[in-house]
Amino acid sequence: MVADNTPVIIGVGQYSERVGKPGYEALSYMDLAGRALAAAIVDAEAADDIAAEVDTICAIRQFEISYPGAFAPFGHSDNPPRSIAKRVGADPRRAILEVTGGQANQKMVGELASDIALGESDMAVIVGSEAISTVRRLVQEGQSPDWSEEVGGQLEDRGYGLERYTEAGVLEHSGTRPVEGYALNENARRARLGLSLEEYRLEIGRLFAPFTEVAAKNSHAAAPVARTAEELAEVTERNRIIAEPYPRMVVSRDQVNQGAAVIIASAAKARALGVPEANWVHIHAVSAAQEMPTMQRPDLARSEAAERSLDIALGRAGKFADDIGHFDFYSCFAVPVFNVIEHLLIEPDDPRGLTLTGGLPFFGGAGNNYSTHAIAEAVHRVREDRGAFALVGANGGVMGKYATGIYSTQPADWSSNDRYMVVPMSRKRESYSTDPFDACTVESYTIAMLKKGPRIIFVGRNERGERVVGNGDFDHEPTRTLFEGGEPFGAKLAVTRNERGLNIGRVA
Repeated sequence: MVADNTPVIIGVGQYSERVGKPGYEALSYMDLAGRALAAAIVDAEAADDIAAEVDTICAIRQFEISYPGAFAPFGHSDNPPRSIAKRVGADPRRAILEVTGGQANQKMVGELASDIALGESDMAVIVGSEAISTVRRLVQEGQSPDWSEEVGGQLEDRGYGLERYTEAGVLEHSGTRPVEGYALNENARRARLGLSLEEYRLEIGRLFAPFTEVAAKNSHAAAPVARTAEELAEVTERNRIIAEPYPRMVVSRDQVNQGAAVIIASAAKARALGVPEANWVHIHAVSAAQEMPTMQRPDLARSEAAERSLDIALGRAGKFADDIGHFDFYSCFAVPVFNVIEHLLIEPDDPRGLTLTGGLPFFGGAGNNYSTHAIAEAVHRVREDRGAFALVGANGGVMGKYATGIYSTQPADWSSNDRYMVVPMSRKRESYSTDPFDACTVESYTIAMLKKGPRIIFVGRNERGERVVGNGDFDHEPTRTLFEGGEPFGAKLAVTRNERGLNIGRVA
């Protein structure tokens, strides 16, 4: 008999729609999330009303409310978790709006499971959605539906949580989008491996080609098309460079309309509601970690926090990577996948696969909510493959936050309530300076394709060995040639400051 206070996942749900496809309704964020939660309730197969018993609901932030100054063109809810709850007839006593980041949903599984083990909750929901594709379509058509909602009520708004997402000096030099930050990390890894741009693009293609095959079979995927490594790697007009070394097809696809939800209950509540035990999935471990800011990391291409999160979750579950039957590694870009599989000694072509959904570039990067979809797929896999274990790795920021979850139909003992762990941050850090400098050696770079034209962004080391950031002078032919050639690593730059105070580097 599983102890009454054991948290178990009893239902998962997903909902999606694609612009122009049969049945398309142009649903709002809240409606998409409500459909996903309704699907999770159906999935539980309870004999009694689940919605009436939900006491806690956590909403994952959609992108348009994820940072200060973000614009919601059609308005938004003043209380997203309660707006979603209302759509299924739930009125929980506690509503949470979690911080920004792709780690949020996986981390909240651990936090809410721990609350259940402590007896502070009986049933909790994690739910979120993105409708960016619909928003862009409606804006282009000149439509302006009213998606604003005023529902009021209690709300635990945890803020944006962006403390480690942005760094002084980086934003000013046009490192404003996640793609630029990841491209800097990616090229640092390429430099370490000694690969050319073409060789490295093909390596990314080989990593992601199997992801496309999974996406092609997923009815919720935004881009359900199988592609070869060569197709993903070849730079064409359609597969244009977004930021070196990334062609368009291998970056997270944010134009999606997708929602997903997870319902967690105590074993006692699951029994009382008549949820079949065959539907229960046990949470064997969840660990959440934060990384230091990018420029202070010893290795730009690594996230020690991700590695420690994985190690601690596997250790608490009493498993090694070889014991896991199903994986979903967060794949907004290639480098966070390379980082964790290299750490776990998993090959890119491992027959178990590295994604359950198809990954963010192909299934879709449903904003901060992607890993709720991954958890839903993990639940289905272990229900079918009874006794097997699934691991979901969820990444946030620019490899800045990570949460790991391990799932199985095998029971997990929560009597000590020690299966959710917050990992201490590493104390190892590099010195990063925003002070003026006159010269540096290039450590990594990207060429970002911005609306105003190409922009060279470099990370280097100044004369004191401190890490620094600047822009390469794109109008200076020798400098442009150096960076466009893809091999600026170790090059010496002379640096001046322009009228805006930006660091401008030229080949010395």
